[in-house]
Amino acid sequence: MSAASYTYADVAKMIDHSLLNPTLTAADLEAGCALAVAYDVASVCILPYYVRRCAEILQGSTVKPTTTVGFPHGGHTTAVKLAEARQALADGAVELDAVVNISAVLSGQWNLVRSELAELIGCAHSGGARIKIIFENCYLHEAQKIRLCEICGDLSADWVKTSTGYGTGGAKPEDVLLMRRHSPPHVQVKAAGGIRDLDTLLKYRELGVTRCGASRTQDILDECRRRLTLPPIAIAAASAPGPAPAGY
Repeated sequence: MSAASYTYADVAKMIDHSLLNPTLTAADLEAGCALAVAYDVASVCILPYYVRRCAEILQGSTVKPTTTVGFPHGGHTTAVKLAEARQALADGAVELDAVVNISAVLSGQWNLVRSELAELIGCAHSGGARIKIIFENCYLHEAQKIRLCEICGDLSADWVKTSTGYGTGGAKPEDVLLMRRHSPPHVQVKAAGGIRDLDTLLKYRELGVTRCGASRTQDILDECRRRLTLPPIAIAAASAPGPAPAGY
């Protein structure tokens, strides 16, 4: 892909900057939010307990606060997932990344899968948020991926997403093509897991992906700016970590 075929904003606004590693400290989370603002990415996908502080840091920017639901294994009860979603919305998240019940999918319990997704999508949309449904494709057969695409299309999910990044495999071009082929136009595709450089991100863009989860955001976008002959980004120093949320 030539430099003339994309702008910096095209690339930056594909990235959900991932701050989900459980060993990240509050200082790391603060620095990650500052980086996301400086590089003007699409969103910060942050550990759930830090959503409220993340939303405060991102206020006034075009970067969206987002977090996970049922992460990373999807086996929570629907009631727990809904509680997570409602708390995230109350804390200021405007996008949610929710993991399907992988066990139920593998068991062929499609009524359970569909009813849970209907509740989660309804919860997000009624709260003015958008939602990405994570399949964790490394564990699924093609027919199961297709069925999930069909259900998500019927229920008007905003995105279908390949992976958590914590399974046995991440995004694959063949999965992205399958998900794009079997999802209606109103459902976007997000790739996650293994997107570590600009060329990989651009490859997925060509396949129809509109968002990518990435933790190596700075490397990807520094390379993008270098190729477009743009000046480097200066990152403001992160502020001191905010107070711990009540109950922590």
